[in-house]
Amino acid sequence: MIQSRLFRTVLVFLLFTTASMERLMAQDSASVIHLWNNGAPGFENLKNQPEQAKDWWVKNINNPSLTVYLPPKEIANEAAVVICPGGGHSALVYNAEGRDAATFMNTIGVAAFVLKYRLFREPNSPYNMENVKQDIFRAMRLVKSLALKYNIDTSRLGVMGFSAGGEVAGWVSYHFRETHSNKTDAIDQLSARPAFQVLIYPGPLAVPDVVPSDAPPTFLTAANGDTCCSEAVVQLLLLHRKANVPVEIHLYQQGAHAFNMGQRSEYVTLKTWPQRLTDWMQDNGWLKKK
Repeated sequence: MIQSRLFRTVLVFLLFTTASMERLMAQDSASVIHLWNNGAPGFENLKNQPEQAKDWWVKNINNPSLTVYLPPKEIANEAAVVICPGGGHSALVYNAEGRDAATFMNTIGVAAFVLKYRLFREPNSPYNMENVKQDIFRAMRLVKSLALKYNIDTSRLGVMGFSAGGEVAGWVSYHFRETHSNKTDAIDQLSARPAFQVLIYPGPLAVPDVVPSDAPPTFLTAANGDTCCSEAVVQLLLLHRKANVPVEIHLYQQGAHAFNMGQRSEYVTLKTWPQRLTDWMQDNGWLKKK
């Protein structure tokens, strides 16, 4: 009898687990939105080439897309963010700087859209920086066009980027008046300007010659020991101050590059940096449902 009861318990568990996995797979399948229906303009013939993914990275992105992560309805506050993972423009650190960031944003009621953009430094890549700019501009416009579907307040749609992804985010935040599209449809007529910007150890290509006076309010963070990117956040701080554009900076004494969402850091300050971001978003009213 004990064996029979154990067998039934195991069977129920397996059936429940299988059903749950099927639901999750269906959700994942339904949550990907490609930036263009027929593939990236000028590269439509590459759209069906499969991506490559292993461990922490995703490569060979030829049909750029957004993966949607929505918060529970009971805490959703209509704010949203497009997230750009880093990876040196030769790969995307998708899990630690895409999925994990989106999951955190969901816990504070923010809808998240993780961007898989094209990689111009990947070996034998047919792409250049202009193609990546097309991806982020299109992503911002596409999310705005889907605001009703996802219950998003477009006045509280921001952009977030890590490392090279911080460069991508900066390109749209500081140059949003530029076109970077072929004006192929009504979506391309929308403004690409984010309402706010979050740059986590952004690369040097994020730093513009001048921060425009109507650039979005910006949150900057890096570790002082980051030989790649700590100088970039200091430069951005000074440019924001000169332009009188709201800015908050957290330059941590300890740590180096790529501390991601802080989950694996040995330093308490880096483990808790997302709370500083939450405080900043709260103080600016982006987390308050209208």
